[in-house]
Amino acid sequence: MKQNIFKYLFLITGFLCTVSFGFGQDAINENQPENQKCLSCHGNHTFKYMNEDFGIEIKEAMCENRLIDTIAYAQSNHGMFKCTDCHSPEYETFPHAGNLRMELMYACNDCHGGDPEYAKFHFDEIEEAFYESMHYNRAPDAFNCWSCHNPHSYKTQASKGGKISETVTYDNNICLKCHADVSQFELLTERESINILKSHSWLPNQELHFKNVRCIECHTQLSDSLLVSHVVMPKEDAIRKCTKCHSENSHLMASLYKYKSLESRKSGGFINAVILNESYVIGANRNQYLNILSVIIFGLVLTGIFIHTLFRIFKRK
Repeated sequence: MKQNIFKYLFLITGFLCTVSFGFGQDAINENQPENQKCLSCHGNHTFKYMNEDFGIEIKEAMCENRLIDTIAYAQSNHGMFKCTDCHSPEYETFPHAGNLRMELMYACNDCHGGDPEYAKFHFDEIEEAFYESMHYNRAPDAFNCWSCHNPHSYKTQASKGGKISETVTYDNNICLKCHADVSQFELLTERESINILKSHSWLPNQELHFKNVRCIECHTQLSDSLLVSHVVMPKEDAIRKCTKCHSENSHLMASLYKYKSLESRKSGGFINAVILNESYVIGANRNQYLNILSVIIFGLVLTGIFIHTLFRIFKRK
């Protein structure tokens, strides 16, 4: 009897998972036929074309910066769009016209600006902050939204309520794409070498910090309205004081843990509870009631020692 019950539960669960997966796939695959022609080349490391002059088929390697990770694209924020929603319809003709390479890419606000549906993401404020950032001011012609956020793979992370560790890894990889890769770094600067470990040699427990804290925690200005600040500061203005994070009013609560602290305030009212649940940050994981209790216990111990000392004195006399 029990075996039959488990069997039916297993079948029902499998059916529900299949149905839900199917509905999700419908949204992703809706534009698959239109995109398949593009991804048949740009989704592979090699592509083929016919040389009409010689009547032979040519096989070549796809340029790395033209290669699309099809799985990452399907899971990205833009995965439901057709390629020609953002790129010229002229790309449907192969071989592509050479002048199409000069096509200007859309910025975020070209699609999202002034749209009430996306008002909660504050794209207008993000754009204003971006124009104040060190990145834009040092390379205004070379730096844009897509320099950090790949349109074919980007997906919102911090506001999804997932694991903090996953957010840290995802966001730091955005920075390290250039700051740990000389070939990418040289596209935006004349500097020929970079060494993240050396430039952060002053940081105690360097490996631990890199693993658990995002670069932007120390390298951007705090923002009250934006979940993630986009004002990237010069290195000389970066945070170097330990107490900025390792204190009761931790800087992390207004940056890395911002989304979860807002949710925590709504539900429990205990701001630092989110840190207690995710990780231990020295100096930040404080509970005022425990502080009061520890002071009371310490006072009782001192009182006990004082009374014990008085008894010893009177006993000797």
